Amino acid sequence: MSITPFRLLGQLESGAPIDRETAYRLIRATGEEALALFQAAATLRTRMKGRRITYSRKVFIPLTNLCRDKCAYCTFARAPNDPRAHTMTLDEVLAVARQGAAHGCKEALFSLGDKPEERHARAREDLARLGYASTFEYLRAMAELVLEETGLLPHINAGILTREQMAALRPISASMGIMLESVSERLLERGQAHYGCPDKVPAVRLQMLREAGELRIPFTTGILIGIGETPEERVDALFAIADIHATYGHIQEVIIQNFRAKPDIRFANHPEPSAFDMMRTIAVARLILGGEMNIQAPPNLTPDAYGMYLLAGINDWGGVSPVTRDHINPEAPWPKLTELAQVTSAFGFSLHERLAIYPEFAARHEFVDPRMRAHIERYQHAMA
Repeated sequence: MSITPFRLLGQLESGAPIDRETAYRLIRATGEEALALFQAAATLRTRMKGRRITYSRKVFIPLTNLCRDKCAYCTFARAPNDPRAHTMTLDEVLAVARQGAAHGCKEALFSLGDKPEERHARAREDLARLGYASTFEYLRAMAELVLEETGLLPHINAGILTREQMAALRPISASMGIMLESVSERLLERGQAHYGCPDKVPAVRLQMLREAGELRIPFTTGILIGIGETPEERVDALFAIADIHATYGHIQEVIIQNFRAKPDIRFANHPEPSAFDMMRTIAVARLILGGEMNIQAPPNLTPDAYGMYLLAGINDWGGVSPVTRDHINPEAPWPKLTELAQVTSAFGFSLHERLAIYPEFAARHEFVDPRMRAHIERYQHAMA
């Protein structure tokens, strides 16, 4: 039987969520079924979110690009003997944060390699020179420094953190995150995307998502498509996220991110997912996660077609920086905010700035540490 937008919307309105078998079918949809998928996802988004599309004005602080993992698609992590390997100093961190504050940024995205000192002597030497025993200790100190010196709201994306580490970061961060990426164990095998990556074991990342929920941390997660997973495995990852959010209610946004090939990675010749693949995945994510979830896709990774994602059900563009490049995808510059607003408007939507914590989470005291409350409210009043 053909799947129509009326059937999909009727099922969702009746309170029956989309089932896994239907999602498996839709993520491979073509022709009229693909159009039905997009229409249902976009309608669900607009009913719950209206025609407001959001973004966060941020600076990117890549605290260290040393890492113990060896992902096949990563151009961020550098070997210790690479001249581009670097751990930022306190002065460098503050300089970036102050430049961001001067340009109206409100978010400081801390991104860094996972536990590099456990693999690399260079990382241990860098930390000792800076006066810290671990990357986590240095991260916490720098996040607190940026918050107190510049007022930028830290969003922490530091790889795998323990429950205790997240609890220690909670008073000095507006939100945290980790990309689930995939739940496929196959990707850990030799030759696959996550071979040699102890921090990419799906069970470990899922446990961190659960612990963040227990700690009431507004959390970002998402999937990375095109790294060797099947379409059905994308669906499985989305259902895993939905199940955890149904239990804890703390996932504030889900990113659908597309793999981009680069010359200096192991997957240099690996095929990239198409914009159509992205649209189907976004739309299925919307149907699985529901109309209230904030779903984003990075505009800089599909510079010629990102406006089409609005037709598949996104409501957010993620962090966009007027100051720093995307250090994860340095070949892909952020769109100018004027361009982003024009593209958004051309599809019938309006662009609005948000904070690193979404307003629906900022309004609930259980998701905001008392120490962060004044910092968040200052921006809320200024943006009102």
